[in-house]
Amino acid sequence: MKQISYRLWWEDEAQDIAEYAVMLAVILLIVVGTIQLIGSSANNVFSSVASSIQ
Repeated sequence: MKQISYRLWWEDEAQDIAEYAVMLAVILLIVVGTIQLIGSSANNVFSSVASSIQ
């Protein structure tokens, strides 16, 4: 366990991987939030169009 924690903390390659993981997590949060905002707006538009057609 000490060897793993040492490698994750001190080796440059492991730090790069950790940075990429953090960037990926932030990007995923932004994408999910945007989809939720756009999804509810799109649902409202489709509902109003469907109501006006009927």
